[in-house]
Amino acid sequence: MLGFALPQFGESAHAELARFASTAEQLGAESLWVGDRLLAAVEPSVGYGGRDTVPLNFRTSLDPFTAVAVAAAVTTSARLGFSALVAPWYSPVPLARQLTSLDVVSHGRVLAGFGIGWSPEEYQAAGASFARRGAQLDEILDALDALWTTDPVSFDGDQHRIPPSWVSLKPVQQPHPPVYLGAFSAAGLARIGRRADGWLAVAGVPGDVGIDRLAAQRRTIDRAAHAAGRDPAAIATHVRINVAPETPIETVVDAVKTLQDNGYSDAFVDTLYVVTDTDTQLEWVERLLAVVS
Repeated sequence: MLGFALPQFGESAHAELARFASTAEQLGAESLWVGDRLLAAVEPSVGYGGRDTVPLNFRTSLDPFTAVAVAAAVTTSARLGFSALVAPWYSPVPLARQLTSLDVVSHGRVLAGFGIGWSPEEYQAAGASFARRGAQLDEILDALDALWTTDPVSFDGDQHRIPPSWVSLKPVQQPHPPVYLGAFSAAGLARIGRRADGWLAVAGVPGDVGIDRLAAQRRTIDRAAHAAGRDPAAIATHVRINVAPETPIETVVDAVKTLQDNGYSDAFVDTLYVVTDTDTQLEWVERLLAVVS
């Protein structure tokens, strides 16, 4: 199943998102994805991807919920994924309302993906604590589960509390939209094994897509699943393919095929750094789908 990131960041944020989404689905895209950025710090204390800077593209960002709502309105079958919402930025009640509403209006197509981010400046701007981000994620997931599966709802956590309340709008997907988690650390990967429906993995192109690395990360997930009494096979994997600037499309085709040959059949391609205008983005969609489908 091959999908694509929606045009959400940098110059692409000014492109025709609705036309991209509807045309990509018509061409055969099976999923459409958004990320989550608030701002790009002028002097970041932590850079992106192990570097000491933040990409220029992150200076301009469409709201992920708005982007998915637009895509939902112009598509009928493509899954709509978040890769990934930075969960500790959000209070769980409005977060559940937004995701539930999107699942309802899209007739059950939302994939709820979460992570903990990497930018202290974005946390500061969101009014959230950068400390104990993993624990915050766990609490938000617990609160979301309560909001999605019970009515009336009540929740009493360390940071978030919900008094007994009626919250009767529930997701179309039962018991809730699939919860995917992104992680690189051992603790984060173990969390996926304990409680997630799916794993948001990452591969970079060009270069080695990291089959050995992905396999090692998956082993950590599977061990945690076994320890929690869960079936590891029930935890899905969706690989995000980040394409570096000036990468030819043939290299991306090879990466997708390599992933498929090694058991990673569900992936989506992010062309943020290689193409920006809608027509060229759709040319990539058409060519990739023609070769790898």
